[in-house]
Amino acid sequence: MNILHFTEAHIAFRRRVRSFMEKEVIPNVPAWEREGIVPKRFWKRMGEEGFLCTDVSSEYGGMGGDFLFSVIVLEELMRTNHAGLMAQLHSDVVVPYISSYGSNEIKRKYLPGCVSGDLVTAIAMTEPNAGSDLAAMSATAEEEGDRVILNGTKTFISNGINCDLVVVAAKDPSVDNPYQALSLYLVEQGFPGFKKGKKLEKLGFHSQDTAELFFTNCIIPKSNRLGEKGSGFYMLMEKLQQERLICAIGAVAGAEAILDQTMRYCKKTLLDGKPMSKHQYVRFKLVEMTTEVKIGRTFLDKLIADHMEGVQCIAETSMAKYWTTDMAKRIADQCLDLYGHSGVLEACPMARAWRDVRVMPIFAGTNEIMKNIAAKFMGL
Repeated sequence: MNILHFTEAHIAFRRRVRSFMEKEVIPNVPAWEREGIVPKRFWKRMGEEGFLCTDVSSEYGGMGGDFLFSVIVLEELMRTNHAGLMAQLHSDVVVPYISSYGSNEIKRKYLPGCVSGDLVTAIAMTEPNAGSDLAAMSATAEEEGDRVILNGTKTFISNGINCDLVVVAAKDPSVDNPYQALSLYLVEQGFPGFKKGKKLEKLGFHSQDTAELFFTNCIIPKSNRLGEKGSGFYMLMEKLQQERLICAIGAVAGAEAILDQTMRYCKKTLLDGKPMSKHQYVRFKLVEMTTEVKIGRTFLDKLIADHMEGVQCIAETSMAKYWTTDMAKRIADQCLDLYGHSGVLEACPMARAWRDVRVMPIFAGTNEIMKNIAAKFMGL
């Protein structure tokens, strides 16, 4: 019995997404990887097709779909073997802050553009000296009348070049408790004092526009604060369950795609006069990897079902984030070994897959942090 239940609407939606990815994304990936960015116009194409922010209600231009529509988009994105188009970050990590904590005015102003792709979003938490530890954040936000003055530097910000709207985490310097000092603010491109740095050159994710963001006496309206002042830490904690689940979905779907590609390669590639898949070592290795991926898929699907039912599964999603991303890294490494010399050629898609997977255990909270979180919930 399947854990997740996809309706005919879900199945038809997946067919549309897959067809779109095969026709309009995959042929463009080599160029995007060379150029180091996905053209911004392509976000609008995603929006036109209804593939962004699928959970946003029709009141704001969305389809009001359940979480499975988000799962489908991410899984099909992972089949394209590139990480540049981070629609999952936009749709399922950043925009939910606006949907959940934004005022009615903020929702009316920003959500339709997020759905259409006219507004690309990013979230700015990580700083040069503060990564997983939010309490170490140094960016400041000082409220003066009806405006807020932001100062600080954020780094490793995905969608940092393309973004039109950024959720920025910053602290009130007058509040001693770092967890009560944190608030979240919406900063538009073009606000005075907001500048984007150069795109960061990375080991993988070559077409993902990761950048530094600079806020120097950046002036924003006070009305662009999400929720109550000082509630930022608690909002982040509430939304991190879905963010970690999104990471796990990407890791499992990525591992499935890598393994499927490797299986096809081993079936058609001859070694000593017969397909590689007919050699015992290769067969055993493929079976071992398939077993791992299936274990990950079963764990993941159960968590998706729990999440959709509103179950608080912070410990389990933390476990899933660390285990599935480590698993995807192992799968990519072992598959690269099976490709041999051809696997290290840039013409081989496995080279890109191997590079892109490597960062998964690091971003969105390191896997060591995930283990610490799970340990706390376990009473350890």
